[in-house]
Amino acid sequence: MGCVSAVPPPRNDTDAPTGADAPDGRGGRRSVAVALLLGALGATVVLLASGRVWARGTAAVGGGSLPLTADGRAVTGLPAALAIVGLAALVAVFAVRGRSRLLVSGLLALSGLGAALSAVLAADDRQALDAQAARTTADTAAQVGALSHTAWPYITAAGAALILVAGLLALRFGRSWPAMGGRYERDGSPRARKAAAVDPDRPEDLWKALDRGEDPTR
Repeated sequence: MGCVSAVPPPRNDTDAPTGADAPDGRGGRRSVAVALLLGALGATVVLLASGRVWARGTAAVGGGSLPLTADGRAVTGLPAALAIVGLAALVAVFAVRGRSRLLVSGLLALSGLGAALSAVLAADDRQALDAQAARTTADTAAQVGALSHTAWPYITAAGAALILVAGLLALRFGRSWPAMGGRYERDGSPRARKAAAVDPDRPEDLWKALDRGEDPTR
Protein backbone atom coordinates (compact mmCIF):
# COMPACT_ATOMS: atom_id res chain seq x y z
CA MET A 1 0.00 0.00 0.00
CA GLY A 2 1.42 3.39 -0.96
CA CYS A 3 2.22 6.11 1.50
CA VAL A 4 -0.25 9.03 1.59
CA SER A 5 1.15 12.39 2.64
CA ALA A 6 -0.98 14.98 4.45
CA VAL A 7 1.13 17.81 3.03
CA PRO A 8 -0.43 19.27 -0.14
CA PRO A 9 1.79 19.37 -3.20
CA PRO A 10 3.48 22.72 -3.92
CA ARG A 11 1.48 25.07 -6.10
CA ASN A 12 3.04 26.31 -9.29
CA ASP A 13 1.99 29.98 -9.40
CA THR A 14 3.72 30.51 -12.71
CA ASP A 15 0.94 28.62 -14.47
CA ALA A 16 -1.78 30.99 -13.29
CA PRO A 17 -2.28 34.23 -15.25
CA THR A 18 -1.70 37.27 -13.08
CA GLY A 19 -1.54 41.02 -13.57
CA ALA A 20 -0.83 42.08 -17.11
CA ASP A 21 -0.61 38.39 -18.21
CA ALA A 22 -4.24 37.74 -17.27
CA PRO A 23 -6.77 37.47 -20.09
CA ASP A 24 -8.35 40.80 -19.11
CA GLY A 25 -4.91 42.45 -19.09
CA ARG A 26 -4.06 41.18 -22.56
CA GLY A 27 -7.50 42.16 -23.83
CA GLY A 28 -7.10 45.61 -22.28
CA ARG A 29 -3.77 46.21 -24.00
CA ARG A 30 -5.08 45.09 -27.35
CA SER A 31 -8.25 47.14 -26.97
CA VAL A 32 -6.22 50.34 -26.40
CA ALA A 33 -4.47 49.98 -29.75
CA VAL A 34 -7.64 48.95 -31.56
CA ALA A 35 -9.70 51.80 -30.08
CA LEU A 36 -7.07 54.40 -30.93
CA LEU A 37 -6.77 53.09 -34.48
CA LEU A 38 -10.52 52.89 -35.08
CA GLY A 39 -11.26 56.25 -33.48
CA ALA A 40 -8.58 58.13 -35.39
CA LEU A 41 -9.36 56.36 -38.68
CA GLY A 42 -13.11 56.88 -38.28
CA ALA A 43 -12.76 60.59 -37.53
CA THR A 44 -10.45 61.02 -40.53
CA VAL A 45 -12.90 59.27 -42.83
CA VAL A 46 -15.81 61.39 -41.57
CA LEU A 47 -13.94 64.66 -41.98
CA LEU A 48 -12.71 63.80 -45.47
CA ALA A 49 -15.99 62.32 -46.70
CA SER A 50 -17.93 65.31 -45.37
CA GLY A 51 -16.00 67.52 -47.76
CA ARG A 52 -16.94 65.46 -50.82
CA VAL A 53 -19.91 66.01 -53.13
CA TRP A 54 -23.04 64.46 -51.67
CA ALA A 55 -25.63 65.71 -54.17
CA ARG A 56 -25.78 66.98 -57.74
CA GLY A 57 -28.49 68.73 -59.72
CA THR A 58 -29.26 71.50 -62.17
CA ALA A 59 -30.93 74.89 -61.97
CA ALA A 60 -32.89 76.42 -64.87
CA VAL A 61 -31.26 79.75 -65.82
CA GLY A 62 -32.21 81.78 -68.93
CA GLY A 63 -33.65 78.89 -70.87
CA GLY A 64 -30.67 76.68 -70.03
CA SER A 65 -29.50 74.67 -67.08
CA LEU A 66 -26.67 75.31 -64.64
CA PRO A 67 -25.04 72.32 -62.85
CA LEU A 68 -25.04 72.52 -59.06
CA THR A 69 -23.27 70.46 -56.40
CA ALA A 70 -23.43 70.34 -52.62
CA ASP A 71 -20.80 68.79 -50.36
CA GLY A 72 -21.49 67.12 -47.06
CA ARG A 73 -20.86 70.19 -44.94
CA ALA A 74 -23.40 72.16 -47.01
CA VAL A 75 -25.97 69.39 -46.53
CA THR A 76 -25.31 68.89 -42.80
CA GLY A 77 -22.38 69.94 -40.66
CA LEU A 78 -23.29 67.56 -37.84
CA PRO A 79 -21.12 64.54 -38.80
CA ALA A 80 -17.95 66.61 -39.06
CA ALA A 81 -18.68 68.41 -35.79
CA LEU A 82 -19.35 65.14 -33.97
CA ALA A 83 -16.18 63.61 -35.42
CA ILE A 84 -14.17 66.42 -33.84
CA VAL A 85 -15.99 65.83 -30.55
CA GLY A 86 -15.14 62.14 -30.87
CA LEU A 87 -11.45 62.88 -31.40
CA ALA A 88 -11.40 65.09 -28.32
CA ALA A 89 -13.17 62.40 -26.28
CA LEU A 90 -10.74 59.75 -27.51
CA VAL A 91 -7.82 61.77 -26.16
CA ALA A 92 -9.68 62.71 -22.97
CA VAL A 93 -10.30 59.02 -22.15
CA PHE A 94 -6.62 58.71 -21.19
CA ALA A 95 -6.62 61.91 -19.14
CA VAL A 96 -9.33 60.89 -16.66
CA ARG A 97 -10.09 57.98 -14.37
CA GLY A 98 -13.01 56.25 -12.73
CA ARG A 99 -16.49 57.52 -13.45
CA SER A 100 -15.12 60.39 -15.50
CA ARG A 101 -13.54 57.90 -17.88
CA LEU A 102 -16.87 56.09 -18.15
CA LEU A 103 -18.65 59.34 -19.03
CA VAL A 104 -16.05 60.33 -21.63
CA SER A 105 -16.23 56.85 -23.16
CA GLY A 106 -19.99 57.22 -23.42
CA LEU A 107 -19.53 60.59 -25.13
CA LEU A 108 -17.14 58.98 -27.60
CA ALA A 109 -19.67 56.28 -28.45
CA LEU A 110 -22.56 58.75 -28.72
CA SER A 111 -20.58 61.05 -31.02
CA GLY A 112 -20.00 58.16 -33.41
CA LEU A 113 -23.64 57.09 -33.26
CA GLY A 114 -24.88 60.65 -33.82
CA ALA A 115 -22.53 61.21 -36.75
CA ALA A 116 -23.63 57.96 -38.41
CA LEU A 117 -27.34 58.67 -38.00
CA SER A 118 -27.07 62.26 -39.21
CA ALA A 119 -25.14 61.19 -42.31
CA VAL A 120 -27.66 58.49 -43.23
CA LEU A 121 -30.66 60.75 -42.62
CA ALA A 122 -29.15 63.46 -44.85
CA ALA A 123 -28.20 61.09 -47.67
CA ASP A 124 -31.34 61.97 -49.68
CA ASP A 125 -31.51 65.62 -48.66
CA ARG A 126 -32.32 68.19 -51.35
CA GLN A 127 -32.66 71.36 -49.28
CA ALA A 128 -29.03 72.40 -49.78
CA LEU A 129 -29.33 72.26 -53.57
CA ASP A 130 -32.77 73.91 -53.53
CA ALA A 131 -31.29 76.80 -51.56
CA GLN A 132 -28.39 77.01 -53.99
CA ALA A 133 -30.80 77.00 -56.94
CA ALA A 134 -32.81 79.82 -55.33
CA ARG A 135 -29.66 81.90 -54.90
CA THR A 136 -28.49 81.20 -58.45
CA THR A 137 -31.78 82.05 -60.15
CA ALA A 138 -32.81 84.82 -57.69
CA ASP A 139 -36.10 82.97 -57.38
CA THR A 140 -37.04 81.89 -53.87
CA ALA A 141 -39.43 79.28 -55.27
CA ALA A 142 -36.82 77.67 -57.54
CA GLN A 143 -36.06 73.99 -57.07
CA VAL A 144 -33.17 71.90 -58.29
CA GLY A 145 -33.75 69.52 -61.19
CA ALA A 146 -32.11 66.23 -62.20
CA LEU A 147 -31.27 65.57 -58.56
CA SER A 148 -28.84 62.72 -57.81
CA HIS A 149 -26.90 61.60 -54.75
CA THR A 150 -23.49 60.01 -54.27
CA ALA A 151 -22.25 57.31 -51.91
CA TRP A 152 -20.27 59.71 -49.74
CA PRO A 153 -22.95 60.04 -47.05
CA TYR A 154 -22.77 56.29 -46.46
CA ILE A 155 -18.97 56.37 -46.42
CA THR A 156 -19.28 59.09 -43.79
CA ALA A 157 -21.63 56.87 -41.80
CA ALA A 158 -19.14 53.98 -42.03
CA GLY A 159 -16.38 56.19 -40.61
CA ALA A 160 -18.72 57.28 -37.82
CA ALA A 161 -19.41 53.61 -37.06
CA LEU A 162 -15.70 53.15 -36.39
CA ILE A 163 -15.87 55.96 -33.82
CA LEU A 164 -18.83 54.20 -32.24
CA VAL A 165 -16.88 50.93 -31.98
CA ALA A 166 -13.97 52.79 -30.37
CA GLY A 167 -16.38 54.19 -27.80
CA LEU A 168 -17.83 50.75 -27.07
CA LEU A 169 -14.32 49.38 -26.56
CA ALA A 170 -13.59 52.22 -24.15
CA LEU A 171 -16.77 51.42 -22.22
CA ARG A 172 -15.86 47.74 -22.03
CA PHE A 173 -12.11 47.84 -21.37
CA GLY A 174 -11.48 51.46 -20.34
CA ARG A 175 -10.93 50.65 -16.67
CA SER A 176 -7.74 48.75 -17.46
CA TRP A 177 -6.34 51.40 -19.79
CA PRO A 178 -3.41 53.57 -18.65
CA ALA A 179 -3.85 57.23 -17.81
CA MET A 180 -1.74 60.26 -18.75
CA GLY A 181 0.78 61.61 -16.28
CA GLY A 182 2.98 59.70 -13.86
CA ARG A 183 2.81 62.01 -10.86
CA TYR A 184 0.44 59.77 -8.94
CA GLU A 185 0.51 56.05 -8.33
CA ARG A 186 -2.37 53.78 -9.22
CA ASP A 187 -3.98 54.21 -5.80
CA GLY A 188 -4.14 57.99 -6.33
CA SER A 189 -1.61 58.88 -3.60
CA PRO A 190 1.30 61.18 -4.48
CA ARG A 191 4.69 59.58 -4.87
CA ALA A 192 7.16 60.07 -2.07
CA ARG A 193 9.72 62.74 -2.85
CA LYS A 194 13.30 61.58 -2.51
CA ALA A 195 15.53 64.03 -0.70
CA ALA A 196 18.53 65.26 -2.66
CA ALA A 197 21.94 64.16 -1.46
CA VAL A 198 23.79 66.82 0.55
CA ASP A 199 27.56 67.08 0.52
CA PRO A 200 28.62 68.49 3.96
CA ASP A 201 31.84 69.79 2.41
CA ARG A 202 29.94 72.05 0.02
CA PRO A 203 28.32 75.08 1.68
CA GLU A 204 26.00 75.68 -1.29
CA ASP A 205 24.45 72.22 -0.79
CA LEU A 206 23.86 72.99 2.89
CA TRP A 207 22.10 76.26 2.04
CA LYS A 208 19.95 74.57 -0.61
CA ALA A 209 18.91 71.89 1.88
CA LEU A 210 17.94 74.56 4.40
CA ASP A 211 15.90 76.37 1.74
CA ARG A 212 14.01 73.13 1.08
CA GLY A 213 13.25 72.78 4.78
CA GLU A 214 15.57 69.80 5.24
CA ASP A 215 18.03 69.17 8.06
CA PRO A 216 21.47 68.78 6.43
CA THR A 217 22.99 67.48 9.70
CA ARG A 218 21.01 64.22 9.63
